[in-house]
Amino acid sequence: MLKEFQEFISKGNVMDLAVGVIIGAAFGKIVTSLVDDIIMPFIGALGGVDFSNYFIGLSHNVTATNLVDARKQGAVFAYGSFVTQVINFLIMAFIIFLMVKAVNSLRKRLEREKPAAPAAPPPADVQLLTEIRDLLAKR
Repeated sequence: MLKEFQEFISKGNVMDLAVGVIIGAAFGKIVTSLVDDIIMPFIGALGGVDFSNYFIGLSHNVTATNLVDARKQGAVFAYGSFVTQVINFLIMAFIIFLMVKAVNSLRKRLEREKPAAPAAPPPADVQLLTEIRDLLAKR
């Protein structure tokens, strides 16, 4: 069983997946910082909107005006956090779209610049028949 596990772990697909998950987590943190620290403050400054503190208290004990304190007082319906996460997702999806588009464009450009592979020589019998034809055509 241990040997089977070692074979499974050493396969390229598993390692590729592990690398992808780690890079994805790091990329997620970058996008979260981009949204939370750069984009959302501009949206808040332009429209006077701060989605993070939009909530509805689900009990009479919730009297706080900010989400952190409201959560300490009781259950809250924090729809502003959801809106922020949806915006994060849309921004991340757009960034990934731009990255995939750039990589595809680069691949197409590299394929256009790559010299065409020379044609494979014809089989020996076809080549012999071609030579015979050419000799007869010269007569």
